[in-house]
Amino acid sequence: MSEYRMGRLLDHVHLRVRDLAASIRFYQSVLAVLGVPSQSGDGWLQADELFLSEDQPPTQKLHLAFQARDHAMVERFYSTALQAGGRDNGAPGERSYHAGYYAAFCSTPTATTSRRSIMGQLNARPTALSLRPNKSGP
Repeated sequence: MSEYRMGRLLDHVHLRVRDLAASIRFYQSVLAVLGVPSQSGDGWLQADELFLSEDQPPTQKLHLAFQARDHAMVERFYSTALQAGGRDNGAPGERSYHAGYYAAFCSTPTATTSRRSIMGQLNARPTALSLRPNKSGP
């Protein structure tokens, strides 16, 4: 791939959650660490391309990746996620996926796994945070 771009492929991602109030508390907390503002209203939360609601059965088996600036941001994200009701699923540290991959893992209060990762210089993406379903259930 000769060029990698962010933000031109997707218009939005709609996550349907089981507990909107818990999800809003969690996502507003961790998104603030990322410097991403959010807004919420009656039955929804929106932050850039991310939209949450509880109007349908919860979204399952979805993996999302968000950007991070550095290792310190990964560590703040992880700490904040746990304080906001997330559950530990892997403390911040280097991962063996490829050189420079730095990540932390936690499950959200609504059973979605959050993975915060910093990519190495060999990867075109400098940083990422990923969300995916918790395989162990709620």
